[in-house]
Amino acid sequence: MKKTEYETVQASLDAVEAKQDMVVAEIRGGWGIRQRLNQMGIHVGDVIQIRRCCSMGGPILVRIHGTEIALGRGMARRIQVIPAGGEA
Repeated sequence: MKKTEYETVQASLDAVEAKQDMVVAEIRGGWGIRQRLNQMGIHVGDVIQIRRCCSMGGPILVRIHGTEIALGRGMARRIQVIPAGGEA
């Protein structure tokens, strides 16, 4: 079975520290979560900048396409990312 380039260093968005640029590698979940993220402008291949993370389990503030969006931990957990410099 062949691995894709994204399978090697993926992490969920809620596990990434602040002040990093990441690329959306995969969105895990059903139609509803994909549709909601699509409406927010978050798609596979987009660059997301993590602005702020709350250590106590609060929302994660991200910047995408020039807009800052607060994502809950449950939604952020479904977004798999790789470092922006790590794409081929």
